[in-house]
Amino acid sequence: MSTAHAHPATEPRLSARARRRLRGRLAWILGGAVLTALTLSIAVSVGAVGIPLTSVWGIIAHKLTHGSAFAADSVFGASWSKGQAAIVWDIRFPRALLAMMVGAGLAMVGASLQAVTRNPLADPHLLGISAGGAFGAILALLHTGLFLGLLTVPLLAFVGALAATALVLAVSRFAEATTADRLVLVGVAVSFVVMAGANVLIFLGDPRATHTVVFWMLGGLGLAQWSHLAYPLVVLVLCGGWLWSRSGDLNAMTVGDETATTLGIPVARFRLMTFCVGALITGVMVAFSGMIGFVGLIVPHVARLIVGGDHRRVLPVSALFGGLFLVAADIAARTLMAPEDMPIGLVTGLVGGVFFIWLLRRR
Repeated sequence: MSTAHAHPATEPRLSARARRRLRGRLAWILGGAVLTALTLSIAVSVGAVGIPLTSVWGIIAHKLTHGSAFAADSVFGASWSKGQAAIVWDIRFPRALLAMMVGAGLAMVGASLQAVTRNPLADPHLLGISAGGAFGAILALLHTGLFLGLLTVPLLAFVGALAATALVLAVSRFAEATTADRLVLVGVAVSFVVMAGANVLIFLGDPRATHTVVFWMLGGLGLAQWSHLAYPLVVLVLCGGWLWSRSGDLNAMTVGDETATTLGIPVARFRLMTFCVGALITGVMVAFSGMIGFVGLIVPHVARLIVGGDHRRVLPVSALFGGLFLVAADIAARTLMAPEDMPIGLVTGLVGGVFFIWLLRRR
């Protein structure tokens, strides 16, 4: 009889706990969606030419419905010129979406690398991926020319990033450096070597084109076009989904290699797989945005302060905060020196440097 009464007594408590968990998740999703929509709206609205939010929403609604579902200008009570529509739809909106994707990708990679290396200062640039992307972009801008049109720079940057990743893996295998600390050291060493090669390309290139190279190396979202957004989106969804599916393994890796091994995780192979997936995400993001630092360092720590250390929550929250942070940085880059377009890497570097010092003080 006691067992017969135990099940009905415990079932309501379990269901109530599940309902609270579900409400919490729905609150996060709704709050994130509202905050994302508001941030994107502000990013599209502000700039050298200010556009009212109602006009921004009307233009986007008009474009998404091809002007046939409803009269967007009457619904939002706004009218706009062809120039404003071109600024919103062709320039600022794809740029803001690219910033969201780049920030989300770099933040997820940073959170994953900090887990598998157990290094709170790890970020995507430690692997030499950004240096490889810079090498490929400089090669395209100064030496090969745009033989594939506007896709030449991101394509060669991506190839360079993958080549740098392959070099890191080859050196780590040659040096038998499969532990977390030694993999980071290999990445730093390869980064220095690849950047030295990139500087040689700059030295041998046309001095008149170095301005473009420097701007790209400092980070920028000027390549944002609707036709280009599919590449980072697909990589972010597939690779980010894989990282999130391995959240349990990432949690185990933060405790230590021995604990992860006892749980049945092939530590060395999983760490290399995480490095490769992180390299793919970073390579694609760097190819379309240039070298943007500190996003992968700052955002995961902020996410952990809010939601704890479980990577089932850390990864999606890092993606959300990373995207919002980079959109906000892009707003600052476009407005602080308007009408000049400041490289976004200057903003993230300033904020990230201050945060880095604070982190060193704490750790």
